[in-house]
Amino acid sequence: MMFSSINNSFEQDTHDTDGNCDGPDLDFVYADVDTYQNEIAELYSYTEFSEFQQNVKAFEDQMDMYNLPPNWQKLDTSSQRGIIMKLIDQLEVSNRQFRMQAARCILYLAQGCWAEIQSDEEQQQNTRDNVIVLYELGIFSSFLDLLNMEIESACSPDIVAVKITNVTLGDSADLRVILSVLYIITETIRDEKEKGSEDYRKIAEAFVQEINSPLPDGELLAVKLLGMITRFCSGAAPHFPMKKVVLLLWKISLLGLGGMEVLKNLKNEYRIKAGLSPVTEDTLEVTKTMRASSPPVTAADYLDNQNLKRNAFRRSLMKQRFLDEQEQMDMELTPGNESAPNGGNNGSGGNGTGQNGEDEYYRPFEDPSTGASSSTITTANPNNLPCYNAQPPVVQPTQMTTCLPWTPKVRQKDIDQFLDISRNKFIGYSLIDDHESLAGLPQPIHEGVQTLKRHMYISLADIQIKKEEEIARNPISTQEDEVVLTPAEILYQAILPNLPQYMIALLKVLLAASPTSKSKTESINIMADVLPKKMPLTATQSTKLTVDMGRHKEIIVKAVSAIILLYLKHFKLNHIYQFEFMSQHLVFANCIPLVLKFFNQNITEYVSMKNTIPLLDFPSCVIGEQPDLSAESFVFSADVTDKPYSWRNVFSCINLLRTLNKLIKWKHSRVMMLVVFKSAPILKKTLKVRHAMMQLYVLKLLKMQTKYLGRQWRKSNMKTMSAIYSKVRHRLNDDWAFGNDLESRPWDFQAEECTLRACVDRFNLRRYPEATQKCGSGGNNGNAGNNTENSTSGNIAGGNVDGNVASNGGGGGIYGAANTGNGITAGVGGQLQDYGIEGGFPSDEILTHSDFAFFGHSGWWDRKVELTDYFKANYTTWLEEEVYNNQTDWDAL
Repeated sequence: MMFSSINNSFEQDTHDTDGNCDGPDLDFVYADVDTYQNEIAELYSYTEFSEFQQNVKAFEDQMDMYNLPPNWQKLDTSSQRGIIMKLIDQLEVSNRQFRMQAARCILYLAQGCWAEIQSDEEQQQNTRDNVIVLYELGIFSSFLDLLNMEIESACSPDIVAVKITNVTLGDSADLRVILSVLYIITETIRDEKEKGSEDYRKIAEAFVQEINSPLPDGELLAVKLLGMITRFCSGAAPHFPMKKVVLLLWKISLLGLGGMEVLKNLKNEYRIKAGLSPVTEDTLEVTKTMRASSPPVTAADYLDNQNLKRNAFRRSLMKQRFLDEQEQMDMELTPGNESAPNGGNNGSGGNGTGQNGEDEYYRPFEDPSTGASSSTITTANPNNLPCYNAQPPVVQPTQMTTCLPWTPKVRQKDIDQFLDISRNKFIGYSLIDDHESLAGLPQPIHEGVQTLKRHMYISLADIQIKKEEEIARNPISTQEDEVVLTPAEILYQAILPNLPQYMIALLKVLLAASPTSKSKTESINIMADVLPKKMPLTATQSTKLTVDMGRHKEIIVKAVSAIILLYLKHFKLNHIYQFEFMSQHLVFANCIPLVLKFFNQNITEYVSMKNTIPLLDFPSCVIGEQPDLSAESFVFSADVTDKPYSWRNVFSCINLLRTLNKLIKWKHSRVMMLVVFKSAPILKKTLKVRHAMMQLYVLKLLKMQTKYLGRQWRKSNMKTMSAIYSKVRHRLNDDWAFGNDLESRPWDFQAEECTLRACVDRFNLRRYPEATQKCGSGGNNGNAGNNTENSTSGNIAGGNVDGNVASNGGGGGIYGAANTGNGITAGVGGQLQDYGIEGGFPSDEILTHSDFAFFGHSGWWDRKVELTDYFKANYTTWLEEEVYNNQTDWDAL
């Protein structure tokens, strides 16, 4: 009975969300990180509670060894610094137990000496004060040395030879202490830097310079952490605590590269340097003024609402079918006042149910420049539509706003296409590379071209691509710009040799943490640093562990999604081909179906998930009197979180949607992948989350593929089309709603992808020849067998994104996908090694022959292929069986 009440307390909110999708907008504000308190609390699992006492015990033993009272606050500054210097010396001893005792003592200091204070505020202030001293005395560098020792010992041949099974919390105890100290120092400095603290100004500058510089062994810290993730995914180090590793990697990257504000400033700085005008519109700021739309209603929801509200005012039901209906139903009138204010003027009688206006109303639109809604601005009501406002507004036609939230944009390519079509239509010939001549064209075409040019937007990517094309045409006469060693450039050069396997490792961790992934015996175990040595015996302990495991997965998804998005944004700003290189390998590693699979769940339930027990969060779990864990304390903990959503889950969803947009934007072949995987129903379900920013990125993804979905889909989803029109930026001559675009021809996809890959390879070979050679010729197979299990397609695309098992059994890559009657099945490609071909692709994916033709891989075709003696001896037999006697169904192909 107690177990049931505990579960009900956590599931009550999630079960109510589906029944009431039209609730108020989420007050979630998208930012780089959550609050400092939450970011620190998420570092620890609930099963680590007992280790806090071990840290106190280590501190007391050390102070007893120094003949000092175990009270850090009573010591003066010189004594505190002297003790820390002694602890640093102790970190270098060979005795592991003695060394880790000093490490735990330092962790206790970094945690704010919580045993000596009585409030969370004191603990946070102590942490800030202690971190200054710890960093100034070189604790961060000392713990990096400890981290290197742990990595080397974990990957030594003696350790790797012994297969570690049943990994639990105890196997990663030392690593978790080291990573926790590094994370607390990093997060505290990042938070103080963001606040503009004067005490931390010099420390923050030195710290950023340190993490952007190579370590003594020549590696960046971010690269070292990515290597840990790769070793973990390959099975070489299954005890690595993945949650702490990805959290530290995220915060190191965020602090070293910069967050949203840095990105915005860098973008305008680079644009001005390139002779372009700065960008005035910011997506985050514009979406704050937008209002979320109501979700599209399904047949089941429609019938439920009809049964529940049969006795209610009948017009209120009809309005709920609109995707973009008003947040407050002004039309729901009291029984004593059923006539609309303008009802008597529409010729429909006193009940206000006009024949023309019964199902229509003006959609009030928020002007992002003023933040005002047109519901506060009156209209002349030219069509005599009924107005359902309680108070009829004063007519002021001059104040009526008709602007959209975004300024329309046009590319030079769009203007050229418009001119080409107009010349062929009115003159009968085209002028190649002529962007100005309007001779012979009628005046309306002149005005149209002027309008297009007025809204033309030139991006940094256009400038960079034009420069690369000029270098390719004239490599001797064209002078290349000096490569500025920005933090993004340093990171790209460092990860380039092994970037494909880093992307695969991150996606493997993301897949394992996804709530839609099914547990498999051969998959990686990301729960190694949350499972206790002894499994729970009581219902309370079982519920606590269940919540902890769900929380653990959510935090990993949050960190990995933020890392991928951060890298994509900085690489795109630094150079477009760096971004394209990373995005192509994400696509090769099945990132697109993985994200779709993530969203193929009850997303409203995921967003409102309450996998948190505030009483067990640090530092609440160690400060003050601790209540006994019982059903009542769990219920109280669930009630403490008054927000109807989980910050980290909304943050993760938006990050994944933004990543998907970046991978697919302007790539028609990848848009077709959205269509092939039937993403439209999945994305439409995501619109149930009432948050304007999340809906914006969903609508962008739907807009990309509407031209391929057919007329019937557009006809039956007009409310979604209306939401796209009102919320997504307009491209003046983009025929997205009708499907007449010339770029929708499927036979252009092959050339598009091949050209892009050739340009990226040419760029990498010219700028980074040594790193590119490592990447293209076996760089993926190094690092202690990192890629023994690098084919993620079996886990991601073994079936369609709806979870159906592929008919082909093996679970091949995404590119051989075929649309069958029951869903999407993935084609299986034979391994190249079976034919005596050594090596593999940078992504180590098993691709089919159609994949070669579809995507191309210039680096692969340039390589010399060694055929085996067996193949050479039996070449004629192979030719007879595989070529001459093999009948090809060209229609099916």
